[in-house]
Amino acid sequence: MADDASPVRRDPIKSSVGNVAAQRRRRQAVAVGKERRESLVRAKRLCRIGVSGSADGDGDGEGDVSPGNDMVVDEEQSVLETQTSSAVEELKAAITYQGKGAMQKRVSALRELRRLLSRSEFPPVEAALDAGAIPILVQCLSFGSPDEQLLEAAWCLTNIAAGKPEETKALSPALPMLIAHIGEKSSLPVAEQCAWALGNVAGEGEELRNTLLSQGALLPLARMMLPNKGSTVRTAAWALSNLIKGPDSRAATDLIKIDGVLDAIVRHLKKADEELATEIAWVVVYLSALSNFATNLLVKNDVVQLLVERLATSSSLQLLIPVLRGLGNLVAGDTNTSHALLLPGSEVTDGVVKVLVKCLKSEHRVLKKEAAWVLSNIAAGSVEHKRLLYSSEALPWLLRLLSSAPFDVRKEVAYVLGNLCVGPTEGDARPYLIQEHLVSLVGGGCLSGFIDLVRSADIEAARVGLQFIELVLRGMPNGEGPKLVEREDGIDAMERFQFHENEDLRNMANGLVDKYFGEDYGDDELAG
Repeated sequence: MADDASPVRRDPIKSSVGNVAAQRRRRQAVAVGKERRESLVRAKRLCRIGVSGSADGDGDGEGDVSPGNDMVVDEEQSVLETQTSSAVEELKAAITYQGKGAMQKRVSALRELRRLLSRSEFPPVEAALDAGAIPILVQCLSFGSPDEQLLEAAWCLTNIAAGKPEETKALSPALPMLIAHIGEKSSLPVAEQCAWALGNVAGEGEELRNTLLSQGALLPLARMMLPNKGSTVRTAAWALSNLIKGPDSRAATDLIKIDGVLDAIVRHLKKADEELATEIAWVVVYLSALSNFATNLLVKNDVVQLLVERLATSSSLQLLIPVLRGLGNLVAGDTNTSHALLLPGSEVTDGVVKVLVKCLKSEHRVLKKEAAWVLSNIAAGSVEHKRLLYSSEALPWLLRLLSSAPFDVRKEVAYVLGNLCVGPTEGDARPYLIQEHLVSLVGGGCLSGFIDLVRSADIEAARVGLQFIELVLRGMPNGEGPKLVEREDGIDAMERFQFHENEDLRNMANGLVDKYFGEDYGDDELAG
């Protein structure tokens, strides 16, 4: 499975400035569902409006659970829980009833339970589970049941799955039937609602994802993503992005191998509306983060250009974030891919740099941070890539952000600037300096920004700052480095590591102070 493993990323400065940001993001890709902050929490979704577009899912227009209509505001949670327990008991009675109108009685009982599970931001899931809802809902999913019943039962399970981890795990007995109903024989509304429930389950964690994969959820969900448009395609893509997000790479590789999936991804990125394109972009994020096989196919099928076009034309933050992350994964893949993809002077390369500069200029902090991460990986590549960025419009913006942006953005920017100053190396060899770039960046005022990172409590940021100081001390012409570092209070910043608990940082800082600011420091000036 070597081809599917997370690739070793480029490392131009041994164990730091080059590769750490990239390695960190590759590792975190498998947990990005947990980091979907920035108001983009999407690992689980509560269903309040039915997949058919009405609040009821039966088109009767009552709409009593629409977000602005009947949300629980003042009603005590305990009352809601009591009503939920009673609704489960009513459903049990309806299931056993065999008289006239039995089917409608079951549907009405299901609808009442679903309404209760949809009315609050924190549904009374625990009460439903304690009353024994899962076995009875599984029974309602039995083959041959009318669509109306299947839809209501799946909707109830969707919102139960949106609950706490232990509540989501309680759906395990229902998973085989939910998967069965996303097959081609099911109606689209039923299949979509079941896919939504499965997406919530997959969003809970690795254990449940593995269970779904072992039970065969991947193929039918992938087939649901193949049509050109529709909410069903969008829901399937979202569920797939939860299902393949690892940490095992096999699901990502298996997905891209399914007939039609690659073509569908390309087609949706090219033509779909922004909502569907957003979900497809998240699928690309995980495919490119976890599978070399998938990454190579995506690159060969011009997905980079499609992502660049989306970045250039969209203003939707919801779309731009996964597009930018996917672009970063693709351009920062293995060295051969990057060299073939990013050719100085090519239209694709110019487009990549242009959209990344657009993101650096954005008002959104997260876009600046993501763009800087992508640039740090480009800058960690060949000398040609370094020169490309050094001469681009990105450089002045990076220098500005290093001194003025929020801390997490400054840390990513530091990797870019650090990578621009060193040539690529192999093995444990110390990287060689690109002195022209170093002198220019220091002249542009970046040293103080790196020294500020040294003063931070963040170990990773402090390490990058110390490494850049080492470049300045070693590489500035005419022995100017120590004076420049001293002028920016760099000695004081390094001395805080004299007794630091982190051995690497302690040794690095103390070694630099001893080597460049020892007993002989300043003797030349005194002699002059």
